[in-house]
Amino acid sequence: MKDLRVGMMGYGFMGRAHSNAYKRLTDFFPVQHKPILKAVCGRNADKARQFASNWGYERVETDWRKLVDAPDIDLIDIGTPNDTHHEIALAAARNGKMVCCEKPLAMNVREAEEMARAVEDAGVPNMVWFNYRRVPSIALAKQVIDEGRIGRPFHYRATYLQDWTIAADVPQGGAGLWRLDVDVAGSGVTGDLLAHSIDTAMWLNGPITRLVAKTETFVKERIHAVTGKVQPVGIDDACMFLAEFENGSMGTFESTRYARGRKNYNTFELNGADGSVFFDLEEPEYLQFFEYKQQQSGKKVEGHLTGWRKIHVTNSEHPYMNRYWVPGTCIGYEHTFLNALADFVMGIEAGKPAQPDFREALKTQRVCDAVLESARTNQWIRTGL
Repeated sequence: MKDLRVGMMGYGFMGRAHSNAYKRLTDFFPVQHKPILKAVCGRNADKARQFASNWGYERVETDWRKLVDAPDIDLIDIGTPNDTHHEIALAAARNGKMVCCEKPLAMNVREAEEMARAVEDAGVPNMVWFNYRRVPSIALAKQVIDEGRIGRPFHYRATYLQDWTIAADVPQGGAGLWRLDVDVAGSGVTGDLLAHSIDTAMWLNGPITRLVAKTETFVKERIHAVTGKVQPVGIDDACMFLAEFENGSMGTFESTRYARGRKNYNTFELNGADGSVFFDLEEPEYLQFFEYKQQQSGKKVEGHLTGWRKIHVTNSEHPYMNRYWVPGTCIGYEHTFLNALADFVMGIEAGKPAQPDFREALKTQRVCDAVLESARTNQWIRTGL
């Protein structure tokens, strides 16, 4: 067993999700590397110390440069706000560290290109935490599509809806609400939510080549949590876009933080000539599958039992599930990060890098930038993919 010495950047939501994965990796997956929680870095020393004590990190840093320079760190995990990803990743790569980064990869395509080049020039393993690829039901959808059960794809539609920023008195900025500050987040729902939808869509259905988008900011001004001043809101509260895929299919994408009652409603549906798949994150243990024709007497026909199937994705033959419990028992959100980490580590050991790496995540960044450019110009935009 080899040590994989981890330096965690950030102690928030993603810091917890990633730390849980590091702690449980060798409990569930037979890998040759055992994560060691060496250090956590955060701006608030007291909160960082509390986090370190709770999760078992050996020490605390408040200067990220000390962490990327530390000789006892093998992997830098970037779970900090979006505006920090670029500088930290470049420094970590220069120092020969493995890099795992939260999504979106960067603030824009320019930064993402530099980050992809940096890890490739340094030859260091890298990954972006698009964890929804590791939901067993979504991974099963990928398997179904790759097996040709959908046939020629016609339509892809995705929604990602939340409601937590509806109130006009919610401030922007600061430790808890940096996602509302354009200088820190880069964008609103486009980078935060649609980045997930776009990554999933292109993983399942291929590159998005052209799109047209509309964004809206419903509350135009908010108090800034740091300055205390009322400032213009620069992020998008909602976004809708139409997309064309390289394979000729059409796509619709919708995301908002103003869908009252929706907390983390993430869905997709792909319709093809021979079948369809549908997924809803609020019921993550299920994949819905429609098969138009079934095998009967050596040929495919439309039978009297043709219809949607609601598959309970908990059997040992389903993706990742042979590592967990008996059939019929579910895993949770936290296991998607554990599955992602397992794929990353097994990729290192097999010499086959896990996806999405920085180069793959750059494709999603190109689509996000195209969405924002289309919304700004009211024009169809080519993504370059």
